Amino acid sequence: MFPDLSDSRQAWLALTLLDGVGPRFIQRLLQEFTAPQHFLNADPAHLRALGVAPRILDSLAALHRRDSALLSQFELLLDWQAQPGQQIVYLDENDYPAQLRQIADPPALLFLRGDPAVLYDPQIAMVGTRHPSPLGAETAHAFAREFSRCGMNVTSGMALGIDGACHRGALAAGGQTIAVWGTGLDRCYPARHRKLAEQIVEQGGALVSEMRPDMGPQPGQFPRRNRIISGLSLGTLVVEASLNSGSLITARLALEQNREVFAMPGSIHNVQARGCHRLLREGACLVESVQDVLDVLKLPLQAVLQQDARTDPGPDSPLWRWLGFDPVSPDWLAQRSGLAIPEVMQALLDLELEGLVLNSTQGFCRARP
Repeated sequence: MFPDLSDSRQAWLALTLLDGVGPRFIQRLLQEFTAPQHFLNADPAHLRALGVAPRILDSLAALHRRDSALLSQFELLLDWQAQPGQQIVYLDENDYPAQLRQIADPPALLFLRGDPAVLYDPQIAMVGTRHPSPLGAETAHAFAREFSRCGMNVTSGMALGIDGACHRGALAAGGQTIAVWGTGLDRCYPARHRKLAEQIVEQGGALVSEMRPDMGPQPGQFPRRNRIISGLSLGTLVVEASLNSGSLITARLALEQNREVFAMPGSIHNVQARGCHRLLREGACLVESVQDVLDVLKLPLQAVLQQDARTDPGPDSPLWRWLGFDPVSPDWLAQRSGLAIPEVMQALLDLELEGLVLNSTQGFCRARP
């Protein structure tokens, strides 16, 4: 099937298949031609005079020659869009998310699986390291759960670590969450999150990508998708991140998009907190509770995160006074408490079984109330 280049939707699909066409080029194109079909039908000499790259012109010529590879990709997109529960959201249509349209380089197309209505609700982006501490993962889950209870959708990248914890936290509250992929929606990455993706859709959330459905993971795609995570959201909260974490890219993009950036402080001994500390030094809003975020965003939502009123959840444990929210070793606890190592390990096991202590490779710490 040759694209009907007078039809706006088919013109958008054909345009995005051309070699060398990306979001920045499309913004330039719209300033000159106002609609993709005008560009696709323009005289090649006029396009050359405008400085359009040769590879784009070659690809456009191949489209008009009805190149079999391009036409095959075009038909695949039409077939994908026709499947139940799947749709493509187009940049020039009214149902394109207003928040995302405001950024400098919005995607021309959004491939979506799930409920598109969630894209228009208030969203908070939550991101962080793929290798969180146990407390970091638990904190991400807890905050996402409470944001969801407050009426905010949680948006993240469905990566391992903090992203996955955030999606699961929102689902645990019975809420909706949006996963922005760095691959096409037919190529779940990481593969172990396939079940999580199904749960997101089943619970009324959405999977979103600007990549063609059949595209697998490639270098550069994941930083590129970060602008969509921050662009859909009113603000970005970095839960736990090292200095070289991709989450700092998302935070920078949020600032460029004139969105709020939030960060959680952590232990000075935790390398996965140093990225957050850098953001805080640079002016990010310090977050200790969901209410901190709601206050800055000035949303008409009620926070439900309540501090546990218990002042001593482990009154019978001789170790409780020595345990905080930063991991410590059993040897350190033995020195402070005066107990023998076997006694320390038994006390820690009892607290862990009660759900009051977290055990990790870094040591033992209190579970967040």
